[in-house]
Amino acid sequence: MNIQIFGTKKDSDSRKAERWFKERRIRFQYIDMREKGLSKGELDSVSRALGGYGELIDAKSKDAYALALAQHTPASMLASVLMENQQIIKTPIVRNGRLATVGYAPDVWKRWE
Repeated sequence: MNIQIFGTKKDSDSRKAERWFKERRIRFQYIDMREKGLSKGELDSVSRALGGYGELIDAKSKDAYALALAQHTPASMLASVLMENQQIIKTPIVRNGRLATVGYAPDVWKRWE
């Protein structure tokens, strides 16, 4: 497995995901999205695995302006809005090759083992 966790240190689900993999002694790479966000290729790969860019939007985001912008943007232009406003992306994003989850999803991660 080649696990990558994209999250933030302040997000409890990101910390729980990190702990889940540590407890099982599964090696992973942690990427703090406040320091280094998703690249365009990573964003595209994750959206394909999840079924579209809309699956990445955190409806509970505190950035009301960016959230409203994303929610009213046509699907064909949503990738560029998310690249510029990564603070509205739901975390953690956990990748294993071409597979990906968003949010805390240990039931899915167990199947990756």
